[in-house]
Formats: sequence, C-alpha cells, structure tokens
Amino acid sequence: MAQDWTDRIVGARMSVDSEFEDRLQQSEFSRQEWGLVMTAVEFDIEHPNDPDRARIVADTDNLGAIMPELDRISEMTPMGATKDSGSSGGIFDSVKNALGFGGDGNAVDEEKRRRAAQLANEYASDLQQHLEHRGKWDEIRTIASDNEATES
Repeated sequence: MAQDWTDRIVGARMSVDSEFEDRLQQSEFSRQEWGLVMTAVEFDIEHPNDPDRARIVADTDNLGAIMPELDRISEMTPMGATKDSGSSGGIFDSVKNALGFGGDGNAVDEEKRRRAAQLANEYASDLQQHLEHRGKWDEIRTIASDNEATES
C-alpha cells in the first residue's frame, strides 16, 4: 500500500503551526476556533505531476459543517459559559442555523466561513513554502503523484 504524503509532513505541519501563530493572533479566530477549523480542512496537492504547477491547497468544503460549533465557541465567555445572545441556544438552534432557518446570522456565518477558508489557504501556502525551503517539496509532490497514479 502506498504511503500517503500527508503522513510524511506531520513534522512540517507542527513547525508551520508554530510559525503561523503570529498570523493566527492577527485573525479573528481564537486558538480553539482555529483548531476546529483545521479539523474540517483537508490538504490536497493540485497537479502533482507538474513541478511548475504543483501546489498545496486547502480543501475547505467541509467548513460549513462546523460553522454552528464555531459560532458557539465564539459566543462563549472565558469561563465557558454562553454569552446571552437573545436566543435559547442549544442543539435545536444550531440545527436551525445550519439549515438556514436561523434568521440574519447566516450572512455573518458565510463571511466567517470565507475568512476561515482564506486563512486555511494561507496556511497551505506557508506549508508548501516550508517544505520547499527544507528541500522536501519534490519528495512530497512525487509521493502525491504516485498515489494519484495508483488511484486512477
């Protein structure tokens, strides 16, 4: 069985996480929120067969699924209690919001989802640069290319 390229970049991801901390602090996302965002993001390599076009991209298609929880986290006080936002909250409101029945908050959720996706793509770019600077990019790209050929 072919090795997945993502298994080979665990150490690089830890380094980039540390390097990305400053950018994260400048964003609207707390560490806890960013951790949740990253659970919904997968990384892909586009055009792994072409050294000139190959690049790491963040697949952010699953961000919508975590937005209700992301909103819940952002509404929490430092002690873990929910701020009074004028609604009863709870799972019912989270489901209503996820289905688009939550009132005017959905526009804000979409904007927040867009900003989370943008930040994830910045992270992907930083990850690729990290691999390039350490001379690991061609190896990772080749593994991804081999895996793509095996899957076809």
